[in-house]
Amino acid sequence: MLTENQKRWGVDQWAAYLSNRELPCMPRSKVRLLELEAAQGEKLAARDLADIAAADPFLCLKLLREAEAHRVQRLGHDTTTPLAAVMQLGTDTFHKLLLNCPETDESASGLAECEARSHIASLLALRWGTARADISPDEIAMAALLSEIGELLLWSFAPDVPKNALVALHSGQSPRSVQAQVDTCGFRFKDLTLKCATIWHLPPLLTQLIRGIDNTRSNLSRLCVDTARHILTEGSSSPALPSDIAEAKHIIPGATLEWLAEQLPGIDEAQISPIVAKAADLLDPTHH
Repeated sequence: MLTENQKRWGVDQWAAYLSNRELPCMPRSKVRLLELEAAQGEKLAARDLADIAAADPFLCLKLLREAEAHRVQRLGHDTTTPLAAVMQLGTDTFHKLLLNCPETDESASGLAECEARSHIASLLALRWGTARADISPDEIAMAALLSEIGELLLWSFAPDVPKNALVALHSGQSPRSVQAQVDTCGFRFKDLTLKCATIWHLPPLLTQLIRGIDNTRSNLSRLCVDTARHILTEGSSSPALPSDIAEAKHIIPGATLEWLAEQLPGIDEAQISPIVAKAADLLDPTHH
């Protein structure tokens, strides 16, 4: 339950409070580590460890913060991918970090849905990002994975805040999820993510990608997060998916609409044609 004091908190107080909690991990990350090690009979290589982290926004953030703390200040590059973070820390440190990490409650439906959205967004970023030679898909995927971290922290440590926003949305009191957040707690959860990113001194590149404006890479990161939300809430019938594909075509002009739609996680072949046809209409209403 929220205290009377917490009910009046703005984004700055929440960011200060949440950025001080010990970050948990998804229980499945530990299970995966132990299963893979049992199967291989030895400790995992850095690439395998990075793949485990890349599928868990909490763990990825914990790893990133730890790696940035280890990095000799201002020497070397910023750590902007899970693999770079594992290399920075070393595999033994990562191993200890994960096995000693508290676990979040993945049975909480709001948390599970928000985390699934992050994961789908990062998968999509990896797929779409490969179609532009000037982009590191791993960096876009990392930003997409972390872009919901403000809301994930709320689900973990103050679930009443996002619950109130969902009630406002589902009751029709607020028309869109962002509006519901502002109506019920006075700020967007994305602003909370960005405030925490500043407190944690995350690399400026990742913060810019999470902000989601300014340039091609940031726009692609934001689009992946939006598209993941549409896939999760309404599936292939989401009226927003054709415009997502049309926007992706603007950002990745070298890719076909068909290829862009085929990369959508969880959408099967039969559902792709109508999405592509509607996207083509949006790009060129005269193409019939």
